[in-house]
Amino acid sequence: MTFLPFVFANPLMLAALIALPAIWWLLRMTPPRPVTEAFPPLRILASVIRREETPSKSPWWLTLLRMLMAAALIFAISDPVVNPRANSLSSDGPLALVIDNGWATAGDWARRVETAEALVLDAEARDLPVSIVFTAEREQNAIPGTAAEARTRLAAARPQPLPTDRIHAIDALSSALAGTRIGTLAFLNDGLAENDARVTSALAALQPANTRIIAGDTAPLAALSKADNDAQSMRVTATRLPSPTPRSLTISALDTRGRAIANGTIDFAAGEGTGSGELAAPFELRNDFARIAVAEPDNAGGVLLLDDGFRRRRVALLSGEARDQSQPLLSPLYYINRALAPYADLVQPNETDLSVAVPELLAQKPSMLIMADIGRLPEEATGALVQWLRNGGTLVRFAGPRLAAAPADDPLVPVTLRQGERALGGALSWSQPQPLADYPAGSPFAGMRRPDGVTVNRQVLAEPTADLASRTWASLADGTPLVTTRNEGAGRIVLFHVSAEATWSNLPISGDFVEMLRRVVQLSRSGGVGEAGVGKPQALPPYRLLDAQGVLVSETGRAKPLELTGTAVPSAEFDHPPGLYGSEEGFVAVNLLPREATLAPIDLAGLSVPHASERLIGAESWSLKPALLTAAMLLLLIDTLIVLFMGGALSRMRARRAVAALLAVGLLGLPLALPDTARADDAKPGDEQLMQVLDNTHLAYVVTGEAEVDRLSERGLAGLTEFLTYRTTLEPGPPVGLDISKDELSVYSMIYWPISATAPMPSPQAISRIDAYMRGGGTVLFDTRDQFTSLGGNEGASPNGERLREILAGLDIPPLEPVPADNVLTKSFYLLSTFPGRYTGSPLWIEAQPRGEGEEAGRPARSGDGVTPIMITGNDLAGAWAIDANGQPLLPTVPPDETQREYAFRAGVNIMMYMLTGNYKADQVHIPALLERLGQ
Repeated sequence: MTFLPFVFANPLMLAALIALPAIWWLLRMTPPRPVTEAFPPLRILASVIRREETPSKSPWWLTLLRMLMAAALIFAISDPVVNPRANSLSSDGPLALVIDNGWATAGDWARRVETAEALVLDAEARDLPVSIVFTAEREQNAIPGTAAEARTRLAAARPQPLPTDRIHAIDALSSALAGTRIGTLAFLNDGLAENDARVTSALAALQPANTRIIAGDTAPLAALSKADNDAQSMRVTATRLPSPTPRSLTISALDTRGRAIANGTIDFAAGEGTGSGELAAPFELRNDFARIAVAEPDNAGGVLLLDDGFRRRRVALLSGEARDQSQPLLSPLYYINRALAPYADLVQPNETDLSVAVPELLAQKPSMLIMADIGRLPEEATGALVQWLRNGGTLVRFAGPRLAAAPADDPLVPVTLRQGERALGGALSWSQPQPLADYPAGSPFAGMRRPDGVTVNRQVLAEPTADLASRTWASLADGTPLVTTRNEGAGRIVLFHVSAEATWSNLPISGDFVEMLRRVVQLSRSGGVGEAGVGKPQALPPYRLLDAQGVLVSETGRAKPLELTGTAVPSAEFDHPPGLYGSEEGFVAVNLLPREATLAPIDLAGLSVPHASERLIGAESWSLKPALLTAAMLLLLIDTLIVLFMGGALSRMRARRAVAALLAVGLLGLPLALPDTARADDAKPGDEQLMQVLDNTHLAYVVTGEAEVDRLSERGLAGLTEFLTYRTTLEPGPPVGLDISKDELSVYSMIYWPISATAPMPSPQAISRIDAYMRGGGTVLFDTRDQFTSLGGNEGASPNGERLREILAGLDIPPLEPVPADNVLTKSFYLLSTFPGRYTGSPLWIEAQPRGEGEEAGRPARSGDGVTPIMITGNDLAGAWAIDANGQPLLPTVPPDETQREYAFRAGVNIMMYMLTGNYKADQVHIPALLERLGQ
């Protein structure tokens, strides 16, 4: 039953309106008047006492109120609907539904299903079969079925995060209904253009008796199309259907955990379908962007996924030497920093301990790790690095003294290296510094012009092998490799056969060095998805997919692996819906729209068959039942209050008593709401031992676990402390014994380590901490205490010497040499030529200094102020220094000679002064030239 613009869902209930006159009569009806009998004595009282009267009829306005309440209740039960939908289906054939379920329908999908269900209900009333196709499905089942089957399919259908393929769906419908006359064709579209000319032709070819075009509201539709990571911000572009009104779209940048990092807006001008905006954030934060989404997206078009291609590479830097802020030009990482800073996100570790620093850097998922002059790595760091390489990381190494002295079987170099370094030029060399050769055609440096003026003075050499030429990216003019490479799993190892600073070559200070590093960085992929090779496809499995509401889910469904060739990324389709393909370590993003895509409105003007355009259910139709029920309830409440007032019930309420009771309850509960007495947290006690050693310089020794060895070490450093106090201005505090596995080492300038073959072997973690201490600028003095004289070969090695080799095998130490005659150690305080202890004859080994032509006449510039990180002797220095409580020597010298003991103390003084002052005494070599210039 329809009364424009209303329709009543339950029209029979309107028959209750006939009862309204009866209700009026009942409300107006009054009981008969009582018979009045006069009683004379009461007349006097009647004139005194006020008579309480009851009206014989209810007031007209109260009767009208109750009549309105009854009418509202009757109309509410009849369920009137404003602007009801049209209900016209042709009985000439089945009902055919073509339903768009692409990404643009996610926002109003419930209304689309409701509209389709209403059409199915109408078809069921006429006993018509129903055929349904969805335009964003791979498989179509257009065979007509019953209305119950159609409702089941509608309930199971979901919007897909894909563009529509209407031609595929209409072709399936045409094949299923071939030879069958279609009664009503309903096309529920999303309002977006998609091969409109072909779609209209295909719809007209179906020749339906009745065509209904049903569309929703397309004004809210907007999608993100591309993002560009510029130097200062990330620019995001979005598209919408052209509209005469301007619009502002709020967007957010989210990290991998879904947390918002940056916010911005995209502004659309009036009449424009494309707009752009910026996400302003520091470079470090922009590298953490995982996706960009509009505020509360309701479809997949409002999300733009980001992968390695949208961000700049993250490069981790690791050096074999401590960073020297006073001499930055000598730092191995200085020129690498300057070369890569404009192109990459550079990170460095906070720890010098490689067993901690390497996992710390790898945890930040860098695309490339650069190691400058690192020879040995701890086992745990090596394992983590190899796994990272196999997952697709790129390791770039630079040579140096430590790498030259490293074992030849290092698995983290691309080629087999000869131990030691090759010096080109100099007084004792027949060769000259070599220039670079032309870059090979297969090298990433191909196309670069061979640099003029770049020469190499030192390099590490590769052993000749059959595949050496194929692994060489750059070489010198004499054919020796300069840059070599090797694939490791999905990753790559690259080695520069020169150092990263200008001591071995002037390449690091040339512009070609910047371009070479930039090209190597471009070859890497962050997160571990490496390139298998040029032209070789990769199959990346679906990792996380985007659903129709713009949420990343782990369900991959029927998505197929993504085949990658080069840098081409396919657009979203049935086989590859939008999402992330790869793994947690690395992935490629497939977005819904191509980078330059724009949205356009659907154009069905060319549809040659008669058709009617409609809106979805819920766009205009709405029920009056809730409003009428609410009005009836309000009228009932008003009527109740009026009756209570007229009966005098409200006057008997005691509001004051109620307020007083509430106040009493509040006062009683107030103490319960007060918080307990606040208590201050107990302060954590500090490390008292560490605070005590920070007040002064202390000599330190390694506690070996053997009581006698540790006692001699403590008494020896006590004797040297006393000698320093009386002979120099240095007044050290008492010696400190160290447990190298847990004590803080960085507060001591030098650590004395007596080697004992019978003492427990230090753990790998303890040795790693010592390696970090030496890398951070500290020095360890190893003393085998057995007149140990040679570091090479195995003949005649003592047990203490064997234990020293086991310890050194876990340390990244530079090449060593006996103290040269002109070294600062020989003149830091006393003038010495030897460094005896309890024994004499064993040399004192220190880090070998690079010497070139002319360096003997001047002070060589070196990082770390020239202080060696390691000293090795076998003269038992602590045995010569050891004294008892009375200041008397505990052990005799061999041979017995007090002069030797005196020189042992002087050697200790020189070592300490050298540790505390560096190579400043090297400037004494310039005194003759200065005096000559002064004319003296």
